Amino acid sequence: MGILGDIGNLIMTPLYYAISAVLIGWHELFSLVLDPAGGMSWVLSIIGLTVVIRTALIPLFVRQIKSSRNMQMLQPKVRALQKKYGHDRQRLAEETMKLYKEAGTNPFASCLPLLLQMPIFFALFRILDQAARNGTAHGFLTEEKAVQFGQSEIFGKIPIADSFWSARVWGPDPNALVMMVAFVLFATMVVTSFTTQRQLMMKNMPADAMSGPYAQQQKVLLYVLPFVFAVTGVAFPIGVVLYWTTSNIWTMGQQFYVIRNNPAPGTPAFAAKEARDKEKAAKHGVVIEEEEPEAPTESERRPTQREQPKRQTRSARKKSSGGQNRPSQNKGDGK
Repeated sequence: MGILGDIGNLIMTPLYYAISAVLIGWHELFSLVLDPAGGMSWVLSIIGLTVVIRTALIPLFVRQIKSSRNMQMLQPKVRALQKKYGHDRQRLAEETMKLYKEAGTNPFASCLPLLLQMPIFFALFRILDQAARNGTAHGFLTEEKAVQFGQSEIFGKIPIADSFWSARVWGPDPNALVMMVAFVLFATMVVTSFTTQRQLMMKNMPADAMSGPYAQQQKVLLYVLPFVFAVTGVAFPIGVVLYWTTSNIWTMGQQFYVIRNNPAPGTPAFAAKEARDKEKAAKHGVVIEEEEPEAPTESERRPTQREQPKRQTRSARKKSSGGQNRPSQNKGDGK
């Protein structure tokens, strides 16, 4: 465990400094109008931390959207490969990955924002948990700031270091207020996660992409992730669940904006955008005419005439026959 602990510290220490720097920056800003030792200044600092992290992940989110679109458009080709190499799993996997590589996409790109946020999530959990338990300071936090952060309370009654589970188990009297706030937060987290994934499947996936491995992956994420959040959320402090919930709300809003304004072709969202564009143009007196197939030209309308063979002279016909009418040499030989 010593080696594993050293590796963990090596990974987490830079995150402690990065997260604490952002937290302190927001805290100093909110302390201009709020009590520095109050819970609201630290709560808003956690929300500010979420905004900074999600803003930094926007390029990755754009890449995720592009990869998701490519995956949708490739589903007919993927199904064709399944029919062709269904009997050979290894060849099917090789050809499928080759197809993804040629298209410049990755089936796991949709999970990247979540995977990159997990170390940040656990780093924030460690900072808050250890600050609350023994006032341990991490990163740029001083001992005074660590104690403030760990002992801060929302409205003077709800410690942000408490969780639904700890409020139910520890102490002679369960803290019903903490339990209620924690429950509302992780319920919101579950609902926003489910809504975000369902929004992607129902509005921004073409009909021919609703079957196959990619659709199955999306369905798994639709039901498994909210379940995981619901099970694990009860054990995390309110401050950490607040970060998680804010991040989910950001994701839902960001995805709604992208799907509404730049939907994938052939999807319900694309049809809805076309309808909105026509309605908006009609309000301004502009009529958007649907594209009609071009009328066939005169040569295209004229029925194709059968090409007549060219006339040949008698000598040319004899020459072309080349002796085809010449009697067989064996004819009448008696053999």
